[in-house]
Amino acid sequence: MELLGSPLRTPYTQPRSTPTKFLPPIPTASSLQNRFPPSPLPNSFSSPWMPRVTKPTLGPAPRSSQRLTPREALPPISHQTALSTRYTPGDWYRSNLTNYKRSETARHTAECLTADSSRLIQDKYQQTRKTQAESTKNLGQRVNDIMFWKSELRCEHDKMVEETNALTGMKERLERALANTEAPLQVTQECLLLREKRMGIDLVCDDVEKQLFVELDIIRSCQERMRRHLEQAEAQLASNRLAQHDVERDLANKQAAHRIDEQCQQLRNTSTGISYFRGVERVDATISVPESWANFTDKNILRSQSERAASAKLRDSIESLLVLTDKQMQHQFNCVNLAFTQRIAEMADAKRKIQAQLSKTLQEMFHLERSIEAIQKAIRDKGFPLKVAQTRLDKRIRRPKMELCRDPAQLRLVSEVCEINETIQSLQQRLRDSEDVLQRLVHNKSALEHELVVKSTSLFIDQEKCLAMRKTFPSTGRLLGYV
Repeated sequence: MELLGSPLRTPYTQPRSTPTKFLPPIPTASSLQNRFPPSPLPNSFSSPWMPRVTKPTLGPAPRSSQRLTPREALPPISHQTALSTRYTPGDWYRSNLTNYKRSETARHTAECLTADSSRLIQDKYQQTRKTQAESTKNLGQRVNDIMFWKSELRCEHDKMVEETNALTGMKERLERALANTEAPLQVTQECLLLREKRMGIDLVCDDVEKQLFVELDIIRSCQERMRRHLEQAEAQLASNRLAQHDVERDLANKQAAHRIDEQCQQLRNTSTGISYFRGVERVDATISVPESWANFTDKNILRSQSERAASAKLRDSIESLLVLTDKQMQHQFNCVNLAFTQRIAEMADAKRKIQAQLSKTLQEMFHLERSIEAIQKAIRDKGFPLKVAQTRLDKRIRRPKMELCRDPAQLRLVSEVCEINETIQSLQQRLRDSEDVLQRLVHNKSALEHELVVKSTSLFIDQEKCLAMRKTFPSTGRLLGYV
């Protein structure tokens, strides 16, 4: 049995043997020309096995011979010449037998060639059908492989689009949250600037100011972390889009290849649009093998999965940052408000005490002024008795001679004048002391009034300005970026 597709070994492909000569040797024309004169034979007597007789070259016939009859035109043939140009019956039979065998050989060769050709046609037909079926099967497997990778790429593409949209939404939330931290930052800075307008002793680094500086540091630290995460989100979005672009390009190539291979798989011998493309089998435009082809798509999918994992991790980090930012800022906001409340209560209590001291001071000043007026009246009242006593002494100095006696009346008048002067001096001293005390009370009153203004100013700044502004602190939804 011969293998399919191997060349057939047929008898007609073998080198032909030299046929056996059955005819006797025929003398050449040159040897007979010496014994017999040449005579032309008709064309019907020529045969391949007959000797070639040289035809004499005839010149132009004379005009007299053109009117001769055929009988008269042929030269006379002798019996010796006729016998020399004939073959024997044995030669004739052998020649026929040779022709029969040659014909049978040729016919047998033709029959073998026809049978071998039919068998070759059938074998090549089956081989072509088998090859075409294998090619169609391979194309079908290739189409299935492409469809598998297409589904994987499409699934990965959908997941990447979803992840990119989720990261974009998270980035927008982070941007809104970052923008919403500007208002608390401005409020904190405004509170610090307003508290710089406090006066006197109230310009103190109290717990409120410490908490405000802590809040300022927390807000700036949160903003800095938000900006870093924004940069990371932008870089991750660029990586996601690049991986998505590679997946989309690979998916588009897979779709084009699937369409082409599916068309190739559906082509049949009876399909329209098929044609000859000479030399196309010698054109090698391939740039990959199945392993590298599958690895290329697998790398694209693995890269996309890696970028998706990094994107999801970044989203979780941003979510944690937003929650932590909201927690820290809300906690510090409450701490600052509590410090403000306590400080306002302290200043209100100090203001009440100052007001009480001022009220007492004013009352004491009133009493002291009344006392001074009484002392001044008492001093004025002592003038008339002093005048009386001094007038008496002056008149008694003008008594005559011995009447100028240091009698008890004289002594009493002298002591009376001395007592009145001492009384006036003591009252004047008391008046000076009272005026000094009143002056100190006035000074204290001014100091208390100034302190009252200072406390009122500080209380107005903390209560009416700062605490009023802090009522508009962003809600949790704003700090989480939902609004």
